[in-house]
Amino acid sequence: MNKRTSALKFALENEQNERDFYLAHARRTKNLAGKNMFIQIADEEKEHYDMLKKLFEKWEEKQIWPATVPLKVKKSVSGNILKSLSEKKAARIKGNEDDLKAVRTAIDFEARGMALYTKLEEGSIDLKEKEFFKLLASIERQHFMSLRETEEFLTDPASWYQNMEKTGLDGG
Repeated sequence: MNKRTSALKFALENEQNERDFYLAHARRTKNLAGKNMFIQIADEEKEHYDMLKKLFEKWEEKQIWPATVPLKVKKSVSGNILKSLSEKKAARIKGNEDDLKAVRTAIDFEARGMALYTKLEEGSIDLKEKEFFKLLASIERQHFMSLRETEEFLTDPASWYQNMEKTGLDGG
């Protein structure tokens, strides 16, 4: 198995494991913000998985980076979830220790995903391949940042609301 094949296989497993993790925790948590965040990221990971699967199949077939797979995935909207819930009372249900542990595990997943896709981007000589992995790395980074914000929300909702109000008052 060559380096590209094993990297794509690893990326596929990574996306599937992340999605399973997010869905399991979405079902478990009572915190609305955490639940919605997990569901949104799970949906985005599914899209990544589907794209990587197509790539992997084409790569297996021809051993060249395919020209025919549309190498675009949607930008993450996970960052909007907490903001959209900030007015809802149900979002104020404090996260428990399990929620916090899940979010911290997810932060670690996303950090590893960022590192993996950055490494794949740097190891690539094909421009389309480079761009694809750069995009995936940036989306994993958005997930990472959204989850960090969720972590703050779960550990210190008062500070989170205060920070959010500051960003809303700067006129920007």
